Amino acid sequence: MTMMQFGIFSVGDVTTDPTNGTTPSEYERIKAILRIALKAEEVGLDVFAMGEHHNPPFVPSSPTTLLGYVAARTERLILSTATTLITTNDPVKIAEDFAMLQHVADGRVDLMLGRGNTGPVYPWFGKDIRQGIPLAIENYALLHRLWREDVVDWQGRFRTPLQSFTSTPRPLDGVPPFVWHGSIRSPEIAEQAAYYGDGFFANNIFWPKEHFQRLIGLYRERFAHYGHGTPEQAYVGLGGQVFMRKNSQDAVREFRPYFDNAPVYGHGPSLEDFMAETPLTVGSPQQVIDRTLAFREHFGDYQRQLFLMDHAGLPLKTVLEQLDILGEEVVPVLRKEFAIGRPSEVPDAPTHASLVARRDAEAARRAESGTRETAGAGESSETGATAETGTRAEGSVPAGSSA
Repeated sequence: MTMMQFGIFSVGDVTTDPTNGTTPSEYERIKAILRIALKAEEVGLDVFAMGEHHNPPFVPSSPTTLLGYVAARTERLILSTATTLITTNDPVKIAEDFAMLQHVADGRVDLMLGRGNTGPVYPWFGKDIRQGIPLAIENYALLHRLWREDVVDWQGRFRTPLQSFTSTPRPLDGVPPFVWHGSIRSPEIAEQAAYYGDGFFANNIFWPKEHFQRLIGLYRERFAHYGHGTPEQAYVGLGGQVFMRKNSQDAVREFRPYFDNAPVYGHGPSLEDFMAETPLTVGSPQQVIDRTLAFREHFGDYQRQLFLMDHAGLPLKTVLEQLDILGEEVVPVLRKEFAIGRPSEVPDAPTHASLVARRDAEAARRAESGTRETAGAGESSETGATAETGTRAEGSVPAGSSA
């Protein structure tokens, strides 16, 4: 069991290298991403997460295809997304694609769901961006059921009804992939994650910590409200953004042209201002360690830390060098330091094995409880289990849900 998971995520941008004017082809960029994913396992990271985009300059329109390849070439790496668009993808297809990937990867799969930040994507897939939050809520309510019920009858606002539908393949070992709900601005998504007892991933790479403290605080509070445990037992993931060299001055000098011309934040704030206001850390490995350890002070103990490292036109050789530094000098220290003083009640990072074990333990408890109730009151164990699990299922649902 791993207390915390460390890894990287990619948004898959195809960006001109501002230092020499070269632009990789889509083929070259896709091959580079695959090499980066394999390198993540080589250097001892836990997670590789692939974004989903359907517009230039990004190439990862089919994350599960790419992750299926990585699954075949790795043994330990957890494969995830950053993010899967819950608004514009059909939840039936998400259910099928990720259950298939689960089987291919022997369970080394989870996913991050999000609305995405590219407005034109919605009409490309026949959706209305003004319905983004209701789409996210309704589509996940259906996805949640498709993975947990063998036969589903369903009707909602945004897609055709389902009658006696079975999603195939069924989740591996009867346990769906763990879901992180990713957001940078929406309290409704924090509420949704809390309602289901899922993880909340705050990709805190653009905004000040105070904004994400509010979102994560809301999620933790509502996680406890829905009866999943204490606020400290909620599952939190964080994004991060780093560039490292042995000497911080060398790191700043080398990274500055990439920052200044990056497709997202280039030609905006200075590198120094951006580092002061966001978690971006450009400097020595020790500076990255110190800055990352401070996340616990801001957000509490958490389960997953992902770094963005292959963007803004950085050449593959440089990214692989960065991963060597991350895996050899940074993550081992972070693992050790984050373990110090970590309360025993804080859950470890979720894995397929831990989810199967939790399912089996809960089933055993229900069976034991049912046996006691039968002996004491003549109630069947089935009835006892239904009473135990039905309370939240019949309770309130997140705002905007049509369930």
